Amino acid sequence: MFDKAKQLYDLQKKARTIQKELKETEIEARSSDGLIAVKFNGEQHVLAVEIDQSLVVDGKKRDVEKAMQQVIAEAISKSQAIAAEKMKLIAGNLNIPGLS
Repeated sequence: MFDKAKQLYDLQKKARTIQKELKETEIEARSSDGLIAVKFNGEQHVLAVEIDQSLVVDGKKRDVEKAMQQVIAEAISKSQAIAAEKMKLIAGNLNIPGLS
């Protein structure tokens, strides 16, 4: 029983460490033309959005919106992949379905 409690404590400690690492991890995604960039942290919070001045002209609103949507989706996908990798490291020894 004590061994299981220690394993649980160790797992919680590792999870807190990973959570802190994710908060400090910065992920950047750029549009294919490099004119729009979005920066997230590993908790998937938006840290910054950069739009090249050339896009801020009349008639380009829809293009900017579409590019922003694609870049944000890419950034979220990258941060989810990083979080999943970190969780695999701590959950690998527990034989939890879906996590190992």
